[in-house]
Amino acid sequence: MTRRIVLALLLSVLACLPLAGIAATAEELDARVRGAEGELYKTSAAAKELAGRARGMLVFPRIIKGGVGVGAGYGEGALLVGGHTLAYYNMASASVGFQLGLQEQSVVILFMTEAALEKFRGSKGWKAGVDGSVAIANFGAGESIDTETAQKPIIGFVFSNKGLMYNLTLEGAKITRLKK
Repeated sequence: MTRRIVLALLLSVLACLPLAGIAATAEELDARVRGAEGELYKTSAAAKELAGRARGMLVFPRIIKGGVGVGAGYGEGALLVGGHTLAYYNMASASVGFQLGLQEQSVVILFMTEAALEKFRGSKGWKAGVDGSVAIANFGAGESIDTETAQKPIIGFVFSNKGLMYNLTLEGAKITRLKK
């Protein structure tokens, strides 16, 4: 009986994931992206300074993750270069292991070098940790980011965590360009 309840919960969570991140229009997604960007800058002045030096910024304003033993996540976002939207992307992930819960979070990935940005843009399906190692920025005292992280070619920020599941990894997430 417990197994059926767990399976029903998992299927209902997984069924909702793709619908949760889809924006009705490009304009709506652009508005969400700008909101998430502003929220990141409120979280850390250091993040704003790094974003100002970045060659490109990939913003996912809303990633929904859920799981009961098996998990999945989905969200849509945009690649900004020079403050302008160049393309839209989705981020999808799957995982197996001890996990239970549902979570919503925002993710920003900064491409600090032209080479890192071009490698991302040239890929058909970019996998975090495989096609590029993402250094997750942890905020220290005074909202500073440690010097070692700030020197990496790709820096990720995970923020606005809401829900019962806590996960700061992007490993295994696949990012694919959307046709909007």
